[in-house]
Order: sequence, then C-alpha cells, then structure tokens
Amino acid sequence: MLKDELPIATFVCPTGLRDLCIGEQGTDASLDHPLDVQVFHIRLANSAGRREAASLLIRKMYGWRGYAVATEEDLEPNKITLYAETGGVVVGTMSLCLDRDTSLPADENFRDKLDALRNQGRRLCEPSRLAIDKGVTKRVFASLIHISYIYARNIHGFTDYIIEVNPRHVMFYKRMLGFRDFGGERPCTRVGAPAVLLRLELDYMGERIRRWGGLMEAHGEERSFYPYFFPTWDEPGITARLVGGRS
Repeated sequence: MLKDELPIATFVCPTGLRDLCIGEQGTDASLDHPLDVQVFHIRLANSAGRREAASLLIRKMYGWRGYAVATEEDLEPNKITLYAETGGVVVGTMSLCLDRDTSLPADENFRDKLDALRNQGRRLCEPSRLAIDKGVTKRVFASLIHISYIYARNIHGFTDYIIEVNPRHVMFYKRMLGFRDFGGERPCTRVGAPAVLLRLELDYMGERIRRWGGLMEAHGEERSFYPYFFPTWDEPGITARLVGGRS
C-alpha cells in the first residue's frame, strides 16, 4: 500500500462499467448502485518508493507483451513520473521526458528526425514508460496524458509530443489522441521491438481539450479519448498542485 498524500487529481468511476474500459463494451450505467464507485488518484512519483511501485506495473505489463524493460533511473530534472492508484494499488503510470539538459529516449533511434524539429525552434517532450493495468477505466489513461500536457505546455511552454510506439499501436494513438506519422519504422533498441515515431502538436491537443474535455459519455460521435480528459476549468487547480509538487 502506498502512503496517502495530496493527489494532483482525483476522480470517481462506477465499478463494473466495462464500457469505460479501453476497447470493451459495457452495461447500462443505471444498473449500478450509486455507492458502487471506485476512487482514482493521480500522483507524482517523487520518491524512490513511489517510482518503484510504478516500475513494478511497467515490468508486469511490458513483460506480458515480451518487451525488455530498462530499470527506472533516479529522479531527474528533465523528467516527471505520474501514477494512478485506487485503493493503494498502482493501476497506471507514465513518465514525461523534457528536451532540456539531456537527450530524449527517442534520440537513440530517431535523432535525425528530432533534430529537424529542434532546428525549427520546436520544444520537444516525450511521453514514455506508459503502462495501464488490464480492465482499467479509460479515464486513467486520459488523466495521465492530460496532466502531462498541463505540465509540458501550460507550465513549461513545450510545443510537441513525440513518441515511439510499436507499429501495431500506431492507429490507436492516431485515432484516440491525434498523433501523426513523423518517422518510418526502425528497431527500438530499448525494448527489442520495432518502433514508429509519431508527433502531436500541443496547440492541437489544447484545442481538442477545450472542445471535448469533461464531456464523458455525452460526447456524441466523438470517438477519441478527449471527452475523458478533465474539463478546462479543472486545469488551474491541477497546475497549482503540479507546481507545488515539482516545477
């Protein structure tokens, strides 16, 4: 169990609603008792114990897919790690690497592509080590990504996400978040599998958040993850807690 602390964000989901799980269909929300809810907290992994708890989930999920996993390094000035927990159990995590002081993980395989953006004055950051436990509500994924966006764009003024993904996951990131192709397929030496480089401009992400954030199931025909992001009026409070935890 993880020691309780002030979270960056908290949200509640009905338990057993499989339509809130990635890639699954579910039951009628009216059939759930109001008390049958699950509380999720998003926190900064700002201690060795919390980073290790996040790493355990990464090793579990990456190992299940047959990927190699490097050991998580100590807290670095150019990286934050977020994790989601419910009932003291970590169910999701991601790190965000900022392109300052040291290179990004994707430089190992795609430096030429990243340097082209840097030469245009773009400020890059890279979501990495993303892991969500099986059957967990899609709001966990959306919340981790939204908080990383607030940290990168609103607090530090970065302009682009770049991400390496397995070729079979490319369409997921394009459809659900709006990433676009930015590099061909190359071997990823860190996980021992092929990778494709994708890019997402954070101005575009901000527009999508303003349009869809907080709508949840009232999203009409929108099929991306943006309705499961926080509403924009939650961003000031999240920003303040991020700055208080680590700026």
